[in-house]
Amino acid sequence: MLGPGKADLLERIRDTGSIAAAGRTMSMSYKRAWMLVEEMNTAFREPLVDSTRGGAKGGGARLTDAGAEVLANYRKLEEIMAEAGAARIGNIQAMLKDIPDGK
Repeated sequence: MLGPGKADLLERIRDTGSIAAAGRTMSMSYKRAWMLVEEMNTAFREPLVDSTRGGAKGGGARLTDAGAEVLANYRKLEEIMAEAGAARIGNIQAMLKDIPDGK
């Protein structure tokens, strides 16, 4: 229920305070961003994103404590996997064809 795209969306919601703005930074429709947030909020025991509707005072969104914790754990896991897999990634890259630089 969480992958790189959803983690990026959480990060951008945290940074922008808005589901719509977070989606725009990812070239994603508000509907798609909202759907992903709903998927995450439903999948976890506690919601990851709390949102308020717009209006005179304006709306917004923020990560809950659970959302911040899930995001931090996911980013740490990415870091651990990159370190542990560096040699394997190098092996795969060495097997790629040389790609001309377009000159």
